[in-house]
Amino acid sequence: MEEADLLAFFLPMHTATRLFQKLIDKVRAANSHAHLCGYGLYAPLNDALLRRLGVQTVIGGEFEQGLSDLARRLSVTRSGELPYRQPEPLISMARQQFRVPDRTGLPALGAYAQLVTDGATRRVGYTEASRGCKHLCRHCPVVPVYRGLFRIVQRDVVLQDIRQQVAAGAQHITFGDPDFFNGPGHAVPIVEALHSEWPELTYDVTIKVEHLLNHRELLPVLKATNCLFVTSAVESLDDEVLDKLAKGHTRAGFEEALQLMRATGLALSPTFIPFTPWTTLEAYREFLRALVDLELAEQVAPIQLAIRLLLPEGSLVLELPEMRTRIQPFDTRALCYPWQNTDGRLDVLCSSVQELIKRQERRHQSRWDIFRQIWDLAQAGEFPVDAPMVSRATIPYLTEPWYC
Repeated sequence: MEEADLLAFFLPMHTATRLFQKLIDKVRAANSHAHLCGYGLYAPLNDALLRRLGVQTVIGGEFEQGLSDLARRLSVTRSGELPYRQPEPLISMARQQFRVPDRTGLPALGAYAQLVTDGATRRVGYTEASRGCKHLCRHCPVVPVYRGLFRIVQRDVVLQDIRQQVAAGAQHITFGDPDFFNGPGHAVPIVEALHSEWPELTYDVTIKVEHLLNHRELLPVLKATNCLFVTSAVESLDDEVLDKLAKGHTRAGFEEALQLMRATGLALSPTFIPFTPWTTLEAYREFLRALVDLELAEQVAPIQLAIRLLLPEGSLVLELPEMRTRIQPFDTRALCYPWQNTDGRLDVLCSSVQELIKRQERRHQSRWDIFRQIWDLAQAGEFPVDAPMVSRATIPYLTEPWYC
């Protein structure tokens, strides 16, 4: 790192960007002459902040060409002689011809999250068949960058990337697409080819509730090609909140999708944002009761019961007129706009639930035990002793739970 002329940092998520903030001073101390670049989904959202930290080039969207152009310019021009205003677009939506990722030098797959299924673990690889999203969910960080567009990664590139990871020991593949069914005509042939070449290889994908309903005829295809589970950002079981977030589905729609998945023999892994500016105490209690009634209490990772709506720079939630009086000035350390619920009990409950989960997971408490303690914290009523439950042991999951 000390000799590099270009140091580029991938900032695909909120956490990665916060970690970069903590590293920047050490990076500068180790190499004061290198040209710093931030690229990925959260880079353009935090453009002004990154530049104040000393980042000279910020690239988002389809970033590979911009990175290549920057490296080429640096190879013939010293960093200090580059123009103050970068010629590379801050956000590019240009279609690209991708190359197979070079994973040389990365840690072995055993160092990453593992799949747990039937009491055993499997090594997991990761790839993406597409980027961006056709939809405009207000809370999603993809939306301010891609604005309703999505871009595919060529099929042969995806399959070759999987091929090299299988050779390295992958037994399961996680598709990182924001929504695997944005382009089912692209996605389905990929998993059919995957299954044809590696009949024992399993995989998981992320799909909107809306797409699970609209493409229900494709669910048996997922099952037949060894999809183990589908992650879906359900976010809320309150129709008013779902409307505020422009999710495109209702609680009834989610329950229908859940039944469709179960009828097909596929596990659905829902994710939630239970604490929003519109959440009421009774709505949170009803959320917990619904998870029991739907036999999801032990399938949902405990952190999903404590997530608070994140408002990064550029969030479309900020366009709602009512949010103007709810938010505080942008917090450059937390990289979000703080907000408070009008009922202060919700903010206290959220903090208490987060602390409980942190404490009990350190003690290796089961999901069911943690859920019951959260139930008591929320004073959700008498706990149903004979509550129906699908055992977590029957549901495949990753050792690092997915959530956004």
